[in-house]
Amino acid sequence: MPTYDYECESCGHRFERFQRMTDEPVTECPECKGPVRRLLGSGGGFFVKGSASQGRFLPTCGCETRCCGSNEPCDGPPCEN
Repeated sequence: MPTYDYECESCGHRFERFQRMTDEPVTECPECKGPVRRLLGSGGGFFVKGSASQGRFLPTCGCETRCCGSNEPCDGPPCEN
């Protein structure tokens, strides 16, 4: 779920909300109850899923190290090592 930044149009209070992309935007300032607007550029972060060791992705074939030395995901069968 992304974090969205909001700013109150009445008092200028800025705050963040952790929301689903399908949730309705916040419409009321938690400080003064005035109207708010969602700021542009917020909520655009993402996470990369997968295993990593020492900053390198591990192969998906079950090996601890890559047979070929590649940094790309391994879609092949387990190595013979």
